[in-house]
Amino acid sequence: MLPHIREHSFRVLEVAACLGRALEEVGFQLHLPLIEAGALLHDLGKTPCLGTTNNHAQWGAEILRRLGYPEVARVVAEHVHLEENHGDPRPLREAEVVNYADKRVLHTRVVPLTVRFADIMERYGRTPEARGRIAATAARTRALEEKLFAPLRLSPLDLLPADDHGLQLSNVGMKNR
Repeated sequence: MLPHIREHSFRVLEVAACLGRALEEVGFQLHLPLIEAGALLHDLGKTPCLGTTNNHAQWGAEILRRLGYPEVARVVAEHVHLEENHGDPRPLREAEVVNYADKRVLHTRVVPLTVRFADIMERYGRTPEARGRIAATAARTRALEEKLFAPLRLSPLDLLPADDHGLQLSNVGMKNR
């Protein structure tokens, strides 16, 4: 894994773990080790897939399936696009937390969704079809953000770093559910 991708993954882990803990505290049934493993390994396939047409999320998930980690593979597979018919009856899943956390990290910085999607649009929005897909993903991610933060006193802005060494979480608190 290239060093900058590894650093990105560590920052996604920070965001996902923070959200996972906050959501668990207000009563959501989430498996924090699965969130942490999925966040840390979400870009497992990124380096080998650079410069190819391979889907890095699917490539990484397949490696994890073959190694005997199907739950982590599912989270990794969904870090770019969430499955609509996932079959999980819970109101919130680990894959959603990791997917959102990844959308908040631009390279190694935690940023608002608007900044992250502007970068994605600039880098990957080369055709009208690509721009349409990116815009649709941005809209789904904003809806996911609302879903994640509705039960929390934590706001999306609270995830922004106070400095380059971590998240600003001094005012994190939860609403009654």
